[in-house]
Amino acid sequence: MHEYWIALNNIAGLGPARIKRLVDAFGTPKGALEAPLPLLLDNKLVPPQSAKEFRNAKNLIGSAREQLEACRGSGVSALIQSDEGYPVYLKEIFAPPPVLYVKGDLAALRGHALAIVGTRNPTHYGIACARALTTELCPSAAIVSGLARGIDTAAHERCLELRGRTVAVLGCGIDRVYPSENKELAERICESGALVSEFPPGTIPEPYNFPRRNRIISGLSCGVIVVEAGEKSGALITADNALQQNRVVFAVPGPITSPMSAGTFRLIKEGAVPVRSSADVFEHISATTFAPMLSAPSSGIRSEAPPPLPEGELAVWDALSGEPERVDTISEACGVGIPQLLGILLSLELKGVVAQVGGQQFRRAL
Repeated sequence: MHEYWIALNNIAGLGPARIKRLVDAFGTPKGALEAPLPLLLDNKLVPPQSAKEFRNAKNLIGSAREQLEACRGSGVSALIQSDEGYPVYLKEIFAPPPVLYVKGDLAALRGHALAIVGTRNPTHYGIACARALTTELCPSAAIVSGLARGIDTAAHERCLELRGRTVAVLGCGIDRVYPSENKELAERICESGALVSEFPPGTIPEPYNFPRRNRIISGLSCGVIVVEAGEKSGALITADNALQQNRVVFAVPGPITSPMSAGTFRLIKEGAVPVRSSADVFEHISATTFAPMLSAPSSGIRSEAPPPLPEGELAVWDALSGEPERVDTISEACGVGIPQLLGILLSLELKGVVAQVGGQQFRRAL
């Protein structure tokens, strides 16, 4: 099955939306590849420039099998949407990638993630903000970014320094690194996180690839934090994608005299959540994005036995009961600061052992 998806994905001129229409029309990717060419053209299912490749379906499938074997030999996973490792949140976006190439630890794509993006030409203020937010967020979420110079690099590097999970989304093939100066960083990311691309191996980093890359950054994440962005920054495209995907958009306020604050100022003016610390992020993520995704209670009876949790999370769980408690009360009871506490509570919510009951009140899940 994988080779048929890869074969379709390799055809120039077919993006995720066209591939979805083809598969919907013919039932399977194999059926789409074997469909009569006149039928494809008459129904405008493929553009004329892609039509000639359908005449050589056998060659396409053979090349796809070779590519799949090469990926396996180099430690790259080629995921299709029916694979268990395909990121859950990415499936929700419009026309998700038919094939997702991943190098590194697939576990980095599980659980919740937050994107930190921004300009390639940051100020010292921007770098400091990116590093500070990553420091607070990475214990509770994977940090997703685009491996670009500037803010992206600062977020990835700080996450690695703290031994957190980070995911870099590429605008080229998984076997290439752009910019080349980040090759060593990409190798380090593979050790504890993951590189991700929807483009076939060998794809060079063309400018038009990066808007597609940006939609995956936001699609993998429950929220996008824009640290610094000029008026025409690519980070604003990521923010626009996030809004279309029903993700929360955050923006770090900056000096009004800085050109790198123009984009973030516009985002805040248009309704983005201003963020100064992780507390701002967790408050909005917990109250919106994750609320309908939490595990439903299986019984009306609460077990008194503590769930298997890391020590820090267990201390917070122990401070809770079946009755709702305010965040400040929980913080005082377990001795954990509120910014860190909100991150732990979010993690416990996702594990289904804690429930939020309006505002900033939490109780054990019943």
